[in-house]
Amino acid sequence: MENTVVVDNEAFSLHYLDWLAIAVFILSLFLIGIITGKKERDTAQDYFLAGRKLPWYVVGSSFVAANISSEHLIGMIGSTFIFGICTAFFSWANIAAYSFLIWLFIPFLIASKSFTIPEFLEKRFNLFVRQFFAIVTLITNLFAFLAAVLYGGTIAFQEIFNTPFWPTVIIMAVFAGSLAIWGGLSSSSWSSLPTIIVLIVGGFIVTMLGLSSLAGEVGGSGIVDGFKVMVERNLATAGEWKLAAEAAAEHMPQQYNRMSVMLPVNHPLVPWINWFFIIFSVSIWYNALNQFMVQRVLGAKNSYHARMGVVLAGFLQAILPVIIVLPGLILFAMKPDIMLQPWADVKPEADQGFIYLVKTLVPAGLCGLVLAALFGAIQSTVNAVVNSTSTVLTMDIYKRMFHKKATDKQMVKFGIISSIVILVLSVLIAGFIESLKTSLFVYIQQFFAFFAPPFAAIFLLGILWRRINGKGASIAVSIGFIVAVILKTWELKADLPGYLTFYLPGDMPIWLVPFYNQAALVWVFSLIVCIVVSYMTVPPSADQVTDRLVINWKKINIFNDLGGRWYKSVVFWWLALTLLVVSLILAFSL
Repeated sequence: MENTVVVDNEAFSLHYLDWLAIAVFILSLFLIGIITGKKERDTAQDYFLAGRKLPWYVVGSSFVAANISSEHLIGMIGSTFIFGICTAFFSWANIAAYSFLIWLFIPFLIASKSFTIPEFLEKRFNLFVRQFFAIVTLITNLFAFLAAVLYGGTIAFQEIFNTPFWPTVIIMAVFAGSLAIWGGLSSSSWSSLPTIIVLIVGGFIVTMLGLSSLAGEVGGSGIVDGFKVMVERNLATAGEWKLAAEAAAEHMPQQYNRMSVMLPVNHPLVPWINWFFIIFSVSIWYNALNQFMVQRVLGAKNSYHARMGVVLAGFLQAILPVIIVLPGLILFAMKPDIMLQPWADVKPEADQGFIYLVKTLVPAGLCGLVLAALFGAIQSTVNAVVNSTSTVLTMDIYKRMFHKKATDKQMVKFGIISSIVILVLSVLIAGFIESLKTSLFVYIQQFFAFFAPPFAAIFLLGILWRRINGKGASIAVSIGFIVAVILKTWELKADLPGYLTFYLPGDMPIWLVPFYNQAALVWVFSLIVCIVVSYMTVPPSADQVTDRLVINWKKINIFNDLGGRWYKSVVFWWLALTLLVVSLILAFSL
């Protein structure tokens, strides 16, 4: 028994075992989500923070599952096809931010007993910073996370099942977001445990089959021979791969090296300078300030479980390039002709790379597992974003601004209603993204680079330095955003009306064109403004700089809850993780 759907006018057959795998996986997710979320509506803490009782393995798996979604399986593979292995940077650079989270931020996030990051920012700074960050969180969650994930998943399933855009995105939103509405963070987090397992297994299947196929093309066998072929073809020194690289090089600045993670300072995606600056300008915001990521940390049993969860997430991030980067390199080795099309057509077709590899390589019976992995990736991120966005709306907007005496039942009810509204809005925004016809991964990264730097700067300073005050933070984020707008306007000057750009000089220097370089400049500027203004104004009050909110350099109050013996030790496993990632970076930068 087979059901056949159409992909790019070619038959894409799903065996009954594929349908069985998809059905079992989805039913398992819903069963786990329903059971774990059944009694989580009694209090706001239960619904929004899983009663603060998540163990480390759930914290870690859900931390990564919330992060990995369609923009990785679709957008990141597509970007790897175009730019090369440098996209592994987005996984490996996270480890530095994870280290900051483990050693510097978790002790204070847990000790503060905050429901949300905006709430923590009010305790440390003031109400203005809290509300500003809450609004930015809502914007980024809707546009850069939820809508983008739904869009990426929709175009993937459109290609597989040949369905119209709007019905596909609506059905996906309903199925993917329902668990977050039902059981809050508990349902979202526990259902991520099987999701990350299936995601890794499914991704490995695609990669291993791709490498084996490459080996077969040259008369070899196995993944080792396939890996050698992949590397050789991506070095692009001969044949059609050289022609493809030369075609791409016309749109790249300076050196175009597909097999290095260290690239020129004006590289459009990952200039080498960002191995330092992206950690501070974007990664700290994404991993330590981003509500939909940090919410599972805030829901951990204690500081130890939060830290060990992030260590586990680090190991998962270290191996993720095997399933979200290598497939892009495999695709280039198989289909270099994609790069020879008009440049405007390359990115959309590259974003279909994952589906092409699945339909070309994966046999009947295993397709279902791989497609289940794609759905699980979408579902886990949608659940995480819906839950975190409703938490911010409830705690930082509804309760803080409109109903300060709201009961737990009223807050949970508002959270459920707001989750439904969030899903509806995200579906509409996904349609807007479809009209842009741009690279999904680049679209998302540009959002991060625009909104993150000012808040990353004040958060780091606020944890490290007691003299930093609310006025310094408020002015820094305000002026920081103004600088970000000016830089983005300068970059787009040629395409904007003259009255919007009359105050700007000529063309932007080429080294400043990459959006991450702009983010680095905004971060440094915000840092300086925050320090200067803080020292020009009165010191913060005593309750804003307690040991629960700021590091005490006399006590170094960050070394509690590190575990006992080596196999439980946060220190041991963090050192092992650091050694692994440094070795990987060096291997692909020499």
